[in-house]
Amino acid sequence: MSAQNPASEPSPEPAQARGAGQPRTGSRIPKIPFWAQILGGLVLGVLLGWLARSQQIDWLVTTLEQVGGVFIGLLKLAVAPLVFFAILVSITNLRKVNNAARLASRTLLWFMITSLIAVAIGLVIGLVTNPGAGTGLTPDDGDKPSTTGSWIDFLTGIIPTDVITPFTELNVLQIVFMAAVAGIAALQLGEKAQPILALSESVLSLLQKALWWVIRLAPIGTVGLIGSAIATYGWDLIGKYATFTADIYIGCAIVLFGVYPLLLSTVAKLNPVQFFKGAWPAIQLAFVSRSSVGTMPVTQKVTERLGVPKEYTSFAVPFGATTKMDGCAAIYPAIAAIFVAQIFDIQLGLTDYLLIAFVSVVGSAATAGLTGATVMLTLTLSTLGLPMEGVGLLLAIDPILDMIRTATNVAGQALVPVLVSARENILDRTAYDNATSFELDAKEAPAAA
Repeated sequence: MSAQNPASEPSPEPAQARGAGQPRTGSRIPKIPFWAQILGGLVLGVLLGWLARSQQIDWLVTTLEQVGGVFIGLLKLAVAPLVFFAILVSITNLRKVNNAARLASRTLLWFMITSLIAVAIGLVIGLVTNPGAGTGLTPDDGDKPSTTGSWIDFLTGIIPTDVITPFTELNVLQIVFMAAVAGIAALQLGEKAQPILALSESVLSLLQKALWWVIRLAPIGTVGLIGSAIATYGWDLIGKYATFTADIYIGCAIVLFGVYPLLLSTVAKLNPVQFFKGAWPAIQLAFVSRSSVGTMPVTQKVTERLGVPKEYTSFAVPFGATTKMDGCAAIYPAIAAIFVAQIFDIQLGLTDYLLIAFVSVVGSAATAGLTGATVMLTLTLSTLGLPMEGVGLLLAIDPILDMIRTATNVAGQALVPVLVSARENILDRTAYDNATSFELDAKEAPAAA
């Protein structure tokens, strides 16, 4: 009988044979890509929503609503401080950029150009398809919203009456105003403002890190948001708005996959495929979260990975997240105005269409990067003199439309810095040509510049 204890015998495969630091791979669960998690959440949400509605499972409907609501609530929780510190830091970061005034003006110019193109496409689609015809909807189906937007409200609402209310009521436009004033004042103060700037950059980094954790919950949020929409409204509602829904998705798709690639290839002399490879994480998150501001850290990261200088990115992306809305502020109000006019049997003329274009270019800041585009729609309708009850006709279908609108918004927010950088010869074309998608990982959250 052997005196040796088999348990004490050395392993036939010492650690050196496997190589130092080599992880064991045989029993590891493969990591599911984030895009696959999002897709899985979409599919599961549709199935659960259909099940809850068809079987009238009230507790499931409530659960889906709460899951989606918590996810959006977490995103909104960070919106007010994130916008304030992002705008403040982005303005002060312009001091690190050569030709800052030129870059800022070029950015604004391309925001306006792309908005004009998007609203023109929306008008053409609306005029060709007549989205309000044959829906069976009548003016009585619409309810006047409790709050509406007008140019007086828009202009007077920019300036807050105190510094607390904009944060508690989440008035993003007023927060942007205060942040811009603080940023410009900091630039004027110079070295005296350095401690405040250092603190602001640290707070911004902290907020982005926390928001990155929320972003990782997007697949779960997707289940709740999609499931709740299907369970609450069902397919019958989508059927009534079939032409209108198709118009919005087609219009956004034309801008997203037609206009943007054309601008990249002709204006910037860049490969459009590389843009979508690099920007895809932000676009897919925008589709799910329906929040440009909530997607902002990812948008900033993908823009940097596409070769845009970090100092310029830290200005252009926050600025775009609160003012650049090709989906919500251009395509959507153009088609929606035609839809409402047809439901209420009101004829629109050339002047009305020009007003729609004007509102889309000048008033897009009213949308402010939050979920939904109701404020922009009420601003457009009030400018045209159309009944505000038209807003009530569209609120039910809004969550489904907002997904593609926000994805288009965010793609445009990444596109313009790339275009401007390419034209100003500050784009790292090697980084752009090698840009690829990436996994959303909290350890890679972007830090303030």
